[in-house]
Formats: sequence, structure tokens, C-alpha cells
Amino acid sequence: MNKQSIKLSVDAVVFGYEAGKISVLLIKRKFEPFKNHWAIPGGFVLNDESLEEAVERELQEETGITINYLEQLYTFGDPTRDPRGRVVSIAYFGLVRPDAFKLFASTDAAAVEWFNIHELPKLSFDHGAILQKAILRLQAKITYEPIGFELLDNKFPFSDLEKLYTTLLGRDIDRRNFRKRILGLNVLDELDEKLSKGSGRPASLFQFNQKRYFQLKKDGIVFEI
Repeated sequence: MNKQSIKLSVDAVVFGYEAGKISVLLIKRKFEPFKNHWAIPGGFVLNDESLEEAVERELQEETGITINYLEQLYTFGDPTRDPRGRVVSIAYFGLVRPDAFKLFASTDAAAVEWFNIHELPKLSFDHGAILQKAILRLQAKITYEPIGFELLDNKFPFSDLEKLYTTLLGRDIDRRNFRKRILGLNVLDELDEKLSKGSGRPASLFQFNQKRYFQLKKDGIVFEI
């Protein structure tokens, strides 16, 4: 029987949403393999740390970003995915506002940048497949669970929420049905304040009610676009 020789790594797909555009955080590798090529942030898990600790550490070391919550995405274990040997990767993903962070590349990252998901460079390893899996998971997730509210301003017109969802889904939505479903969840507080844009009628401003939202999640939320 052959002795097992498998290494474990983590990768972090960090999506950014800003001004109606979706981007992803990538690093330029400093060392071989794939030196000077772009990749998803990540690295090997140390013997004394959990998977969550490892992905948080790698993200901080390579990009300067600290994220409170990353969701586990998928396990990638093709025997040929890494030229250094048999490496199994646990991938995670998250969604943030890029302007909330100051990027800083270090350790084995020569550079770090946000890239529009429609204008990506060629990626190292199997990171293109990892990214596509993350995009599909994100698009599926927002059809059954309201996410991304924290990406909006503290006070926002409903049209900003519509724009967020159409951008993340990559398609148009039934605006009337979407508004009815969102307001029916009772996770938005309509404010007395109005926002004037151009010559149209002033739009009401809303705030996301986190307490009611997390209670809904606890009780089991049903939400479909």
C-alpha cells in the first residue's frame, strides 16, 4: 500500500460590490509555481490551526484584508491541480465593499488588486474553476436568502437594492414582485427622509433592520426572486 502524501490548503474568493459592479480580489504570485501570475488568495494550512484560522491568516497576510465571515464553498481535490504535488484545497467566499479596505500585499504576494469579474486575467492552478463555482453559489444564494444589505449605504433608496440584486444575479428582475417580496419580509425600515434625484419624484429612504433579519434566519426564512 502506498503511503498517503496529501497537503491541505485554503483559498478565499472575496467578491466586492461597488457602484453597480462586481469585482474579485486577486494576488500576483511572488514565487513559483505560476510566478507573476494572478491567483485567488490562499495557502497551506498550518499543523496547529483550524481551516477558518488558516483562511483568515492567508487573506490578511497576502492582501491586508480581514473579513468577519467567510462561507465554505467547496473542496477541490483533483490530483493534478497543483504541480507541487497532491494538494486538496478548501475554498471559501465572501462579499464586501472594496472601499472599506486598504490593500497590502506581503508574504508570497507581489501585488494585490480588485478585478472586474468580466475582465479577469488568466488565473493560476484551477482558480478559474474555483471562481466560477463561487459566482454560481453567490447567485444561487441570493435567490433564497436576502444578502448584501451591508454593501449598501446606511440609508438607501429601494432602487439601490434592486441594482444590487440585478448586478449580483447578472440578469433583470421583476421589480414589482421583488419589491413586494422584500417589503413582505419586514427587514427594511422605511424612513421619513426622501432622496431627490433629477426631476423625478423624491424617493423614500430605507434602512436594513438587522435584528429582524437575523431572527428570520433563525426561524427559517423563505425567499425566492
